[in-house]
Amino acid sequence: QVQLLDSGGGLVQAGGSLRLSCAASGRSFSVYVMGWLRQAPGKEREFVARISRSGSITYYADSVKGRFTISRDNAKNTVYLQMDSLKPEDTAVYYCAAGSDQLLTKPNYWGQGTQVTVSS
Repeated sequence: QVQLLDSGGGLVQAGGSLRLSCAASGRSFSVYVMGWLRQAPGKEREFVARISRSGSITYYADSVKGRFTISRDNAKNTVYLQMDSLKPEDTAVYYCAAGSDQLLTKPNYWGQGTQVTVSS
């Protein structure tokens, strides 16, 4: 079993930065594809970013490409999401996710979510 604890959200003004962290408990962290998804009230859940098991391959939604950076440290069982140049439309609850699916379309595990609010 894997437990994910995501953190680092908060309130920031447009143009600011935040770094989200997701700490995983349990063994075999490196066997999972990791990623971040987000959901705003009244909107569907949206893919944000994913990273391969080794960390060598990353993929981003077009809406965040060039602004967000996902990384992982398998030795620390942690995945990060560095968010720069934040926009009000980035406001959402961000969820860390882990799965065996390379595209992370059906994650096996979820964090509890961390709120990111970007003010105008």
